[in-house]
Amino acid sequence: MIELYTAATPNGHKVSIALEEMGLDYRVHHLDLSALDQKQPAFTAINPNGRIPAIVDTGNDDFVVFESGAILLYLAEKTDSFLGQSPNERSQVIQWLMWQMGGLGPMMGQANVFYRYFPEKIPAAIERYQKEGRRLFEVMDTQLAQYPFLAGNHYSIADMSAWPWARIHEWSGVDITGLTHLQRWLDELAQRPACQIGILTPPPSELSDEEKIKQIQQMVGK
Repeated sequence: MIELYTAATPNGHKVSIALEEMGLDYRVHHLDLSALDQKQPAFTAINPNGRIPAIVDTGNDDFVVFESGAILLYLAEKTDSFLGQSPNERSQVIQWLMWQMGGLGPMMGQANVFYRYFPEKIPAAIERYQKEGRRLFEVMDTQLAQYPFLAGNHYSIADMSAWPWARIHEWSGVDITGLTHLQRWLDELAQRPACQIGILTPPPSELSDEEKIKQIQQMVGK
């Protein structure tokens, strides 16, 4: 059994999708980020950084893994799936996973903060992160013009990592007009049952978008 500590965010959804794709048994522990559950001692004992997601593998001496990319790698190695069959394929998957962790996720996260959540509107910051988000999507589009998936011919944890961030481009205010290969990939992954279940695990908040923004603005202001 995998104990999954998570919330309804793109980083959380990566792991939910992977667990579904890999057919692993898991139990969800939903952390309320607005209540700062992730900062409480019960969770920081699992992840000292106080961020979701994190897992505890009860079948492996309660082994703990935090950081979403590290979790995806651990699960792929555990199940011998979605990581490539050769050293070169494995390297390609890890390269694109690192690209998402170091680029797409942080830049889209900052676009969200300044476009949606930051109490003060700073046009220069909004433009900076939206433009960088668009540039990164163009990188994806170029890759996906050559291959069906990010790391090549096979669906992998690289796709599971990037899709939850790419699918919310409108929320981040990033236009993907003209990126037809990216759009094809987005649409195809949206049809995968594991992706459909993963983005609803845990269920999204019942708050309105305006209420969510107010809550996050309060968190940003702390």
